[in-house]
Amino acid sequence: MKLIVVIYISFSCYVLNAQECILKNAHAHNDYKNKYPLTDALNNKFISIEADIFLIKDKLIVSHTYPIIKKKKNLDYLYLKPLLDSCLKNNGKVYPDCQESLILLIDIKSEAEKTYEKLKEILLHYSSILTKYENGKIITNAITIIITGNKPFDELQKETIRYAFIDQSLLSLDKSLESTLCLMASTKYSNVLKWKGKGEIPKEEKEKLITLVNQAHKEDKVVRLWASPENKKVWTELLNCGVDLINTDKLEMLGAFLKEQKNN
Repeated sequence: MKLIVVIYISFSCYVLNAQECILKNAHAHNDYKNKYPLTDALNNKFISIEADIFLIKDKLIVSHTYPIIKKKKNLDYLYLKPLLDSCLKNNGKVYPDCQESLILLIDIKSEAEKTYEKLKEILLHYSSILTKYENGKIITNAITIIITGNKPFDELQKETIRYAFIDQSLLSLDKSLESTLCLMASTKYSNVLKWKGKGEIPKEEKEKLITLVNQAHKEDKVVRLWASPENKKVWTELLNCGVDLINTDKLEMLGAFLKEQKNN
């Protein structure tokens, strides 16, 4: 089972040509910072997006740093409600005629357990479109929620039914955790590679990354490196090493690069 996931939705009418392929290696880092959150990622056909959240006054506020509360910056308004609307319009999928499950990576910035309790409450309202874990099995749906940042491992492990999964550390894959809990493995780029795209990638660094990727893939985890250099040479090597999701703030640039790769 290999899950690749995403979550983009446009607030205005957005029509996607069903023949156009989504980009299975594209991850929109801090998507909410883009000029048009969700819409920009959709226009570039990304498969995964990321939103940072804080629990403030019983609201899940989307922000990278501790924010001023704004009604239109909560998780419901920016992502979940428009996402549900999109699925209702497209026969249960975000993209028309696309069977891929899409990823919403939620980076918890506030206290893990309390934030997850509120997130769990909200996700129940969207259970009809979310990938679910139930009594040892994963039932794939339109959207897969994966939690990173401050991770509520204990809370999720106790649940027999849940609508969220965890992003595990790529550097220390804990085999004691059930494979149904952690669907992604990530780490900071510089934890593995010092190479920034000039000259050839050092052999030992490349071999180290390939080893880590292969270990994660054996456990059916999607691999992501964050804070990677934003250039085509680095992106090419990441793909060559088997990295599943390329982290970017430059949506159009990465989108064009991945389309070129498909056509080559």
